[in-house]
Amino acid sequence: MAVISTPKLATADVCDAEGEGVAVMPLAFIDYGGRRDFAGPAVTIKTLDDNSQLKKIVGTPGEGRVIVVDGAGSMRSALLGGNLAADACKNGWAGIVINGCVRDLHEICREDIGIKALGSCPRKSVKANRSEVDVDLAIGGILVRSGYWIIADSDGVVISKELPSL
Repeated sequence: MAVISTPKLATADVCDAEGEGVAVMPLAFIDYGGRRDFAGPAVTIKTLDDNSQLKKIVGTPGEGRVIVVDGAGSMRSALLGGNLAADACKNGWAGIVINGCVRDLHEICREDIGIKALGSCPRKSVKANRSEVDVDLAIGGILVRSGYWIIADSDGVVISKELPSL
């Protein structure tokens, strides 16, 4: 897959232009990464307190894509920390959206990658290979599939089946 050159997209502009053609993820995400605005095609992960697949994926070429992790909203452990954020940044991932927690906030804020999560937790996750990759997710009642476009900024996260044309 080639690196995707993503135009600057604002979630409010995408919603105005696309109307009902896009979905807004109805969760109160917090920005943790060094980049607030990011967009790209999704790679999906479904897990519960296990970041083994996320660890593998951030070590592969991101090519401007966005990892969307459905951690079931668990606040029991962090699915992403400083080391994984650094790997994701180094490998060209545009961003990571986590329905769950992160940790090492003092480290991930320095990485030039978008990171959104529900909160933070100092406890690391387990590594039991119980995660599923490239599966359909339903986060906050919104369908997210690998390949759907994720557009994120300080206003929120918008999902589109294809790159919005503005």
